[in-house]
Amino acid sequence: MTIKDVSRRAFLKRLVQTLSTLAVAIGLWPFISSMQPSKKALEASKPIKVSLKGLSENEIKKVLWRGMPIYIIKRSPQQIKMIKVKNEQLLDPDSKASDQPQNAQNVFRSVREDVLVVVAVCTHLGCSPSYEPAKNAVGEGWHGGFFCACHGSKFDLSGRVFKGVPAPTNLLIPPYYFMDDETIVIGSEAPSYA
Repeated sequence: MTIKDVSRRAFLKRLVQTLSTLAVAIGLWPFISSMQPSKKALEASKPIKVSLKGLSENEIKKVLWRGMPIYIIKRSPQQIKMIKVKNEQLLDPDSKASDQPQNAQNVFRSVREDVLVVVAVCTHLGCSPSYEPAKNAVGEGWHGGFFCACHGSKFDLSGRVFKGVPAPTNLLIPPYYFMDDETIVIGSEAPSYA
């Protein structure tokens, strides 16, 4: 065997190894690329801007974010007063076992006390509760809030769950912030400029 044969054999061996590796990579590419989120999924996960112009007191605005219904409600001064009153009927009045961003960890569960932004999905089985602001609309002693007709879960004007209903926790508050007095961004917390 000559040196020429050895170098040719080494060259052919490396060529076959390289082509084999390339063939395996090409064969695996569809599998690997299928694990990446689609463009539609990437778009749906982006934050959304919502204008509050024209939103009156006690009115609801419905939007979709990440495929979930979001309710934006402008609360009246009377509703704000009712939220401040300690309600013994609430399961988690301080929202300690609930999911809300840090800037909404207060009795109002919101960044501003007059505007509530809440994921409109019942924490029991995922139905969409209706907004029932009228006094006694859901029964005696009702001061307004959300009612899930699927199984009877009730939530107050801050999305806090009542005792004795199927829903185990308060309604989810998504991350959001105010760009200005009339615009909110849902899906992101306020950018910090340090």
